[in-house]
Amino acid sequence: MSLGAGWGAGVAGLAFLLIGGGNIAGTYLAGVLSNKFRQKNLLSLIYLGRAALIAWMMLMPKTEMTIYIFSGIFGLLWLSTVPLTSGVVAKIFGARHLGMLFGLVFFSHQVGAFLGAWLGGLNFDVTGDYNNTWYASILLGLLAAALHWPIRDQPVERLLEPKTA
Repeated sequence: MSLGAGWGAGVAGLAFLLIGGGNIAGTYLAGVLSNKFRQKNLLSLIYLGRAALIAWMMLMPKTEMTIYIFSGIFGLLWLSTVPLTSGVVAKIFGARHLGMLFGLVFFSHQVGAFLGAWLGGLNFDVTGDYNNTWYASILLGLLAAALHWPIRDQPVERLLEPKTA
């Protein structure tokens, strides 16, 4: 059985292994780095990194090595947003309703993932390739990076403890 550009199932299997291993390492590394750097800035850099990585993949020849490099680095950048996003939400709104607030954030990400996959498939049906979907992913990564950098990651004042005399 061959996949993609005529590669065997082993190429896809190794790519998935690299994505999964990258997810583990990236999530841990994001947590460690969040102790040294502002979480919102790390999120911006991750989204910028995703956009750059996808652009790199679009420009590179499609070889097994390109797929492996892309998979490993994308794995590092994929789930590494989870501890950072939950940290930003907790910093701004406190831990009291963190489960509900992060649940809303996670839900919105799942809606976005569904729409991305569905619209990507629809684009393929119309155009015969995924290029527009990749270009849109680059633009969305740049937009996400730009939107996260100016986040005011200070606690909402009305949620702070009242000051006593």
